[in-house]
Amino acid sequence: MKKPPKRAPGLEFNHAMIYVAELDRSLAFYRDVLGFKVIETYPGAYARLRSPSGTTSIALHVLEKGQGLDPKLEGMRLYFEVKGLDTFCDALKAKGVAFLQPPKDMPWGWRHAYLGDPDGHQISLYWAGARRFKPTK
Repeated sequence: MKKPPKRAPGLEFNHAMIYVAELDRSLAFYRDVLGFKVIETYPGAYARLRSPSGTTSIALHVLEKGQGLDPKLEGMRLYFEVKGLDTFCDALKAKGVAFLQPPKDMPWGWRHAYLGDPDGHQISLYWAGARRFKPTK
């Protein structure tokens, strides 16, 4: 029987914090449209969600009073890998999601679709498959 590879001690990615203007609106998008599973919520302030088919998570945090948000200047894009990307994107279109770019084969070999969340954060849905941890050339 083959032993699983040993994990090196050190950092492991836990979650990304996404600052939002309205928790309920963003929660509805990530939970109801993209399929994330709610781990916990603090009404009106915070929610933590697990990816639909993985072990990673995201957190939604309402902006503090007086804090602004300009997603075009924030320098963040979320990437979610989706097997069956085209079918998944078709289902999102049926829910009214508008795409900045529909699924398209990219020069580096991955297939990407781009959209925005309710606060304008950029999201890339993609499929890399076995190429995920390989150089893109």
